[in-house]
Amino acid sequence: MAPRVFDFGILFPSVLNGLTTGAVYALVALGLTLIYGVLHIINFAHGAALMVALYGVYYLKQGLGIDPYAALPIMVPAMFALGYALQRVVINRASHGKDENILLVTLGISIVLENLALLAFKSDTRSIETSYTLATVAIGPAALSLPKLVAFFGALAACAVLLWTVKKTDLGRAIRAVAREKHGARLVGIDVDHVYAISFGIGLACLGAAACFLLPAYYVNPQVGGGFVLVAFTIVVLGGMGSFAGALAGGLLVGVVESLGGLWFGESLGQIGIFLIFIAVLLFRPQGLFGAKP
Repeated sequence: MAPRVFDFGILFPSVLNGLTTGAVYALVALGLTLIYGVLHIINFAHGAALMVALYGVYYLKQGLGIDPYAALPIMVPAMFALGYALQRVVINRASHGKDENILLVTLGISIVLENLALLAFKSDTRSIETSYTLATVAIGPAALSLPKLVAFFGALAACAVLLWTVKKTDLGRAIRAVAREKHGARLVGIDVDHVYAISFGIGLACLGAAACFLLPAYYVNPQVGGGFVLVAFTIVVLGGMGSFAGALAGGLLVGVVESLGGLWFGESLGQIGIFLIFIAVLLFRPQGLFGAKP
């Protein structure tokens, strides 16, 4: 008799669950990809910024009664403003134009934010309750969590808006010009420092949207961002450094692999498949699935 894990009635819900999780992973990774694609640095503060966004959504709900989905128009601009200010006021000034300094500055920001959160909120894990937290939607033989389904479509919509902005708008053209050749962009009148700050702000705005989609079915504590950013780094490498299509496809793939890994190995070891794929990509296709060969 075949193992129970190959039963379609179990596999189908597991794949759907993985896709819903993967869409949010992709949204987190897209922000990281944009920052890398333009600034050519890895933002070590990405996970800590996601933690800040999750606390923001939490307190908007607990303090003001604002539903997490209704908090989108608040959190997305707020995280954009935080990202813009961090890049323009802290990172740009402290780095003195050196990439290695930027890495250290973002690492320092991450440590400061996490320790401030520990000081302010202790290490307690917090979650919220809504009228739809435990609601489910039947899709064939699967009963999918309503918050996860909303997160799936919401994250895909946010990814589509970001991709459209980068590909079709004047801002997007400026971002792509700076990413390709910053000195040439400066010669044609583009304010490179402003584009850097906007790109960093958009990267954190993605985290604001991700936090709104996550919290109805998730939790927040000062260390919560670490797990997400580790997966996001894996997605960025898997899809190809700087590739938006790769980040989206990689996020969905990683979500499915994690879900199936949890089905096979148990929930605590569900992410083992992600890192096996990560190692395989580094060995056999280091430029990533969608990355160009050097």
